[in-house]
Amino acid sequence: MQIIQNIREKGAAIVIMVIALSLIGFILMDAKQGGSKLFGSLSNNVGKINGETIDLATFNKRVKDAEDMQEQRTGQKVSGVQSYQLREQMWNQIVAEKIFFKEASKLGIQFTAKELSYVLLSNEPNNPFLQEQSLKDSLTGRLDIKKAQQALTNIKKLKGEQREAVNIQIVDPLKLNNTVAKYAGLLNGSAYYPSWMQEKETKENSIYSNFSYVSIPYSEIPDASIKVTNEDVADYVNKNKELFKQEAGRNISYVSYSQKPSATDSLSTRSLLEQIKSSFETDTNTKAFVARNLSNTEFKDEFEPKAKMSPAYVDTLSKLSVGKVFGPYVDKGSYVLAKMLAAKQLPDSVKARHILIGVNDPRTGQAIQSDSSAKKLADSIYKAILSGADFAQMAKMYSTDLSNKEKGGDLGMFTYGMMVPEFNDFCFNKTAGSKGVVKTQFGYHIIDIVGQKDFKPAYKIAYIGKEIIVSDETVNKASLEATKASAQKSKAALEKLVAKNGNSINSIPTMLKENDFSVGPFQDARALVRWAFEAKVGDISEPFNIADQFVVAVLDKVNEKGIQDTATARPGCEVIIRNKKKSEIIKKKLGGTPTLESAASAYNKTIQMAGADTSIEFNTQIINGVGMEGKLIGASFNKTYQTKVSPAIEGTSGVYLIKVNSYIEKQGAPIDVVNKLNSIRSQTNGWYEGLKKQSDIVDNRSKHF
Repeated sequence: MQIIQNIREKGAAIVIMVIALSLIGFILMDAKQGGSKLFGSLSNNVGKINGETIDLATFNKRVKDAEDMQEQRTGQKVSGVQSYQLREQMWNQIVAEKIFFKEASKLGIQFTAKELSYVLLSNEPNNPFLQEQSLKDSLTGRLDIKKAQQALTNIKKLKGEQREAVNIQIVDPLKLNNTVAKYAGLLNGSAYYPSWMQEKETKENSIYSNFSYVSIPYSEIPDASIKVTNEDVADYVNKNKELFKQEAGRNISYVSYSQKPSATDSLSTRSLLEQIKSSFETDTNTKAFVARNLSNTEFKDEFEPKAKMSPAYVDTLSKLSVGKVFGPYVDKGSYVLAKMLAAKQLPDSVKARHILIGVNDPRTGQAIQSDSSAKKLADSIYKAILSGADFAQMAKMYSTDLSNKEKGGDLGMFTYGMMVPEFNDFCFNKTAGSKGVVKTQFGYHIIDIVGQKDFKPAYKIAYIGKEIIVSDETVNKASLEATKASAQKSKAALEKLVAKNGNSINSIPTMLKENDFSVGPFQDARALVRWAFEAKVGDISEPFNIADQFVVAVLDKVNEKGIQDTATARPGCEVIIRNKKKSEIIKKKLGGTPTLESAASAYNKTIQMAGADTSIEFNTQIINGVGMEGKLIGASFNKTYQTKVSPAIEGTSGVYLIKVNSYIEKQGAPIDVVNKLNSIRSQTNGWYEGLKKQSDIVDNRSKHF
């Protein structure tokens, strides 16, 4: 029994140790992944700005609100790329707020409730109320103050999430814009143009130089004869570190395999339509025929003007005889058959009035009433009008379209395509005097077509469309090729493989940054960017399915934050270093005290003259026949060179020697003080970047998105 007890005790100790080690391993693994709640992590924030944490939940909420606003404005769901863009915009906005409001607070700059009311009740361009048609006078296009005051009163009553949404959509952007304007105004107000500077520049602008010179272009010495070593580059970078600062990033190259339909896939789709073309032409029930053949274009029993037809085929389609079929032709990724059913004249513009029974408030998106209630009310109003009720009076009583209800629902004249599709189709396909109830995204409209004019040809055409779909065979082939590529052990092996198949590796010329979401031609490539920041140099990725491509990438280089290495810096300074070496060779050949004549003789050049036409003053940017050579212009105003030849001057394009012939004084154009002040003020435009550089910004977004 004692033996058994000993085993139990020892066994228990071993089990406890194993469990403890497992727990420690689990905790460490969780911490490494950023998920440990015991020791804390970065999982609850997206970054810090000057020590202030940006909460992940708050950030996501602001991004979601921005997405909702865009969806409400466009009527379309936000795409993946748009979501990345909005996330980037929101981060930049939050950074600006945190940095800027702190700086503005030091100067006592505020945005008061009184200022908010002033902006919202004004016709200033930045007033968000002006984007709401219901708050504007339909005749003048200006803000209807009474309606705006009521909207402002309603906003002040909001609480909770509704108030927060208004702050994000209206108040916060106005606060930022207003505070920025005040800050910029202070900076602009601090700019001045002192009288002594005005006098000095006026004098400088009245003196023109006339000089002789010899130009020895750097091209006199072949590039191949000059070697720029890594040591040369490193020395130049070390002396000019500010020019070669870089953020952390990655350089990649890639090979892609298309998942687009092949020629075989396209021919297969075309053949399907070729087989039914003759039947389509002879069939008498066109609507049923279109539905039976599963067209991706619905049958519309309506007339349309030429403007609605495919631009590439509009002339051919409009000339079809009734009953004839044209096609198959390619339009927007589909093969199409088009059958002419009828032609008639349609108005170019329509005058109408309407009564809108809305379902949602267009300003807030909040539901006003149920769809069924709205339809029931619209039908009742329509019946009352048919029975003799006054349309204008009914509009004033019931319409939720505040922009025209007081005018009896009058919309004036509008052309084809100005209204939403359902509304547009009713007004242009029905005749003048027609009335009816039409549902759109805004609710139910009781429409009265008052008049129509400028009739032009319109056509009723039935379409059968078949999307050119990529086959499984094409996708599987591309997938197999991409899988083979990703299995290669090195970039050299990958290059050899793709060359054998007539493909090539493409380099991304720009460095990827940690929060990028697009890579070269690929817009929605966030997964590829994340891989690049987790991989090692030389790694080959698994295939990424991006848009209609399988993409296999190679990590070519890891760039650390700081100063560029020689390989990265070389393209930015190699020409400068080479020209510097060329200038030393040229100056050595010219000797210690060259003259214009000896320099011209040494390189078989001629002595030339500049400024005889009084074209060169101190602020001149370009010398006729020479180009932009600031050092040369500066030297031409050195009076020392009136009595002796200048030493060799290293310019942008070559080495120069000059001898000043004379200075000509004449009355120059008066200085435009206003433009000069504006020029000085424009130099303060980089103030935000200056504040940003002084701030401590920690960006953790890449750990979450």
